[in-house]
Amino acid sequence: MRVLRARLYQMQVEAAEAAASDARRSQVRTVDRSERIRTYNFPENRIADHRTGYKAYNLDIVLDGELDPVVQSAMDADQAARMAAVGSQGS
Repeated sequence: MRVLRARLYQMQVEAAEAAASDARRSQVRTVDRSERIRTYNFPENRIADHRTGYKAYNLDIVLDGELDPVVQSAMDADQAARMAAVGSQGS
C-alpha cells in the first residue's frame, strides 16, 4: 500500500510540475520585432513607443520620471481608436 501511495504521490507531483512548467513557458517568449511596445535607445537618447508612434529624444528625462508625454501619447492613441470604433459602428 505504501508503494502505491508513493507512486501516486510522485505522479501527482510530476503532473503539477509539468503544469507549472507549461504555464511558465507560455508566459516567457521571444519578442519578435513586430511585438515590441517601446524602444529605449541610450546612445541616441531616444524613446519610441511603437503602438502610438511617439518618438522623442529625451530618454534621460523620461527615465527620471517625466512620463507625461509618453502617457499622453498612449491616451491620444486610445481616444483615436475609440472614436474610430464609434465611427465604424454608426455607419
